[in-house]
Order: sequence, then structure tokens, then C-alpha cells
Amino acid sequence: MNWITTEIKDRLAYITINRTEKRNALNEEVVLELLQALKDAENNHSVKVIILTGAGNTFCAGADLEYLKKLQGNSYEENLKDSMQLMELYKTIYTLSKIVIAQVNGHAIAGGCGLVTVCDFAFSVADANYGYTETRIGFIPAIVMTFLVRKIGEARAKELLLTGNVINAQHALTDGLINYIVEDETELTKKVYEFAQELCVNNSAQSIATTKKMLADIQNMSLSESLTYGAEMNAKARGSEDCKKGIDAFLNKKILKW
Repeated sequence: MNWITTEIKDRLAYITINRTEKRNALNEEVVLELLQALKDAENNHSVKVIILTGAGNTFCAGADLEYLKKLQGNSYEENLKDSMQLMELYKTIYTLSKIVIAQVNGHAIAGGCGLVTVCDFAFSVADANYGYTETRIGFIPAIVMTFLVRKIGEARAKELLLTGNVINAQHALTDGLINYIVEDETELTKKVYEFAQELCVNNSAQSIATTKKMLADIQNMSLSESLTYGAEMNAKARGSEDCKKGIDAFLNKKILKW
């Protein structure tokens, strides 16, 4: 069944989890379809920014608990294969060369909160709740923690992951989990579109892709290694066509639209 829909307009790919009867919960089929949709958008040259959202009034309620119950009868090897698929989904979003924006139209819980975590930006309606609630059902937030510690730091990540507390959008904003809060879904759609269009018009896709890659890479390097890496990438960027085009436009006071 097709749980994921994609709409492309104005250089934006809107990818929607469309499983409203389960509050857009994740199972194997949803994860695999979402992975494919993201890869298709990545390879589509008419797309510059990807927007991830949920149908109805929920962003994503996390893992389908009925699906998790079924998995309890699996072998370790079978469960590892399933876990690796979720890992691949998070990693794909995090490492895509294109910017991914979470358009959070409602609650984002457990695995759904994980999706928000790995996006580059997150816009939220004011009444959305967030939480990594896995420890409250005897499960663990095993895959998302790597990304959450990177995003908000260990102390705040510990508070969220170990308590399983559900927090409101303002708390999520303060913690650095999300970037912007708007009042309702109409305003959400408008603000995300405007923000995405600014990225499309004002920023080089090549520069965005390289910067995203470097941000992911440097966190595993020593200070010396990351600085050397930065110097090397800086030198390479100077010879790129986008850099030449951008500097020429700036010096000659041209209006440049990427």
C-alpha cells in the first residue's frame, strides 16, 4: 500500500506520511516507502529543498505498536534487519545533500520525534508535543540518540531520553530541537514555503551540499583534523563554478538567483 505521497512544486518536494488511521505511525512498509521517496527527491534535479510532513493533525506517532508486538516473535537477525532500515532512514535524512525541513503539523512522538531530530530545520505548530517515550514502554531510543546528542548536547538529550517526558513546542524550541513555532497549520504551510523559497533563491545548491557534508564529518574529527579538512575544502570551493559565479555577481552588483 502507498503510505507516502510526494508533490513537487516550485523546486520543493513535499513528502507526506499518509497513514492517518494510525496517526502516521511507522512500520516496515512506511519506512521503506519514505526512504525511496527521499532518494527520489535527492535525485530529482528540479528539487532543491525537501519538506517532510504528516497527513491529518499528527506529524508522526512513532513506531506502530502492533507492528512492534509482532516483531517480538522475530529472531535477533530479523529484528536487526528491521532496525537497520530505521537507521538507514534517519541517516539518509541527515546526510542528504539537499536541505530537509520538518513541517510539524501535530504531535511528533518517539520515532516521529526522531524524524524531526534528523531534519535540518523544523517548523512547528504551537500545540504540537514532542517526546522520546521509548523507556516508558520498556523500549529504548537507541538509534535517535546519536543524532540528538549532536543536535542539542548530552545534558539536554539525557533529560529527554531518560525521562521519556513529553514536552510542548516552546520547550522543544528552547532545547534546540526545533527552530520556529507558528500558530496554526495555515501559517505553518506559508512560513515553511517562504523559508524554503529563500533557500532556493539565495543559496547555491553545491555550497549547501558541501556545508551539510562537512557539518556531519567534522564532529568525528580532532580539532587539528577538522581545521585541516576545512582549509582543504575552502581551497577546493574557491575554484568551483558556483563560487566564481557568486563572487562575480557580488563584485559587479548583479542580482543573483540560484
